[in-house]
Amino acid sequence: MRDQQRLDSGAVSSPKDLENLQRELVSLAKRQGDLEDVVLEVMERRESLQERVAELSGRVASVQAKVDDATARRDAAFEQIDSEVATVTKQREVASATIPADLLKLYEKLRVQSGGVGAARLYQRRCEGCQLELNITEVNEVRAAAPDAVVRCENCRRILVRTSESGL
Repeated sequence: MRDQQRLDSGAVSSPKDLENLQRELVSLAKRQGDLEDVVLEVMERRESLQERVAELSGRVASVQAKVDDATARRDAAFEQIDSEVATVTKQREVASATIPADLLKLYEKLRVQSGGVGAARLYQRRCEGCQLELNITEVNEVRAAAPDAVVRCENCRRILVRTSESGL
């Protein structure tokens, strides 16, 4: 601006200085235009990035809401499970008080050995512990056993619980 005023006022004495000053003004104007283009490009990129940040922030909020919902459902399920465990534990204590000590000891031993299941239902001649069908000899032995006798599966050694659906 100052150089343009010098040029306009005629304060430049020699033609060579005048030519140099004009070239410098053209060069500065070109440089200013280039810098303005860069500023515009940076502003456009900034605007685009701000839009992207807003979009991603919305997505993060959506995911966080889903996480919060899943956490709340998980916590509610844990509470329900804990309640069921407490109820079943009380029922088990009541039921185990009516079972003879030697049978309870056998059951506990088998339960530890068999991955948590010490007794299995005999359903249509199949042990539901190992999922194998008893052969005819085993079925006849179970049939011949007294109703209060403890019978065990020959395959998995679990205690067999006989019901009306045992297929005997």
